[in-house]
Amino acid sequence: MDRSDCDVSIAPVSQATAARFTDLYFRRPFLIFIRSGSKVVTCPVRGEIEGREGDVMIFPPGVVLTMENRPLADRHYQAEGVNFSDDLIEEVFTQTPVLHRKAGIQILRATSHQPQAVLSLLKETLATTNLPPEIRRHRLLEPLIWLKHQGVVLPLLGEDTPQARVRELIERDLSHDWRAPEVARDLGMSEATLRRWLAKSGHGFSGILLNTRLERGLGLLQTTGQPISEIALECGFKTPSHFSDAFKKRFGIPPKSIRMIEA
Repeated sequence: MDRSDCDVSIAPVSQATAARFTDLYFRRPFLIFIRSGSKVVTCPVRGEIEGREGDVMIFPPGVVLTMENRPLADRHYQAEGVNFSDDLIEEVFTQTPVLHRKAGIQILRATSHQPQAVLSLLKETLATTNLPPEIRRHRLLEPLIWLKHQGVVLPLLGEDTPQARVRELIERDLSHDWRAPEVARDLGMSEATLRRWLAKSGHGFSGILLNTRLERGLGLLQTTGQPISEIALECGFKTPSHFSDAFKKRFGIPPKSIRMIEA
């Protein structure tokens, strides 16, 4: 069951078929607590890292990486993704030295750190509705303080790159028929300037738009029970078949395989 809150959100993640996802972009800090199966991440800073059952993996903002979720033979890959609000992260990690802000993917092992116990405390706090605001905020800060005590570096924001700014705008309404002139106007520049700006970063507008939609679709497939047809429309695809074709071309498997083990 998905639990959400203005300060913290927790979403269950489930995947039936092993799949390798390349060039995934994480605009905001993100924690993954693995419950079943394993996750292999190729990090540009730390190389290949494998997270196993009970581990927590910490993704910094602004990172682009390759990721593979591996279910067990008789069970789906299952995890819980946690997002903290910017103000909570800033309160704990605002003094992080600049030299240590490119830490890459970090991992805390189940055997030595028992991160699932921290996740349980966080869930308990979110489920307790009658806490005084001051106590509630303090309890929501505790997992971040614990992470910092374990040596984790969690910067608030990634670099203000062209890709990040365009994605942030598109994500406000993925179903909208975004066009380069409109995006340029919203960002306070001409279309020509926008295209030159994006070209210097190695990303074109149409590619960013498509990848933003597909990656949101992947997230919805993993964390919700929404019908694929609804996900397709929510993410800005005209038809479910268009979404399915683009998804398979990008990720190598059809959307239905995320939820259903193939025979």
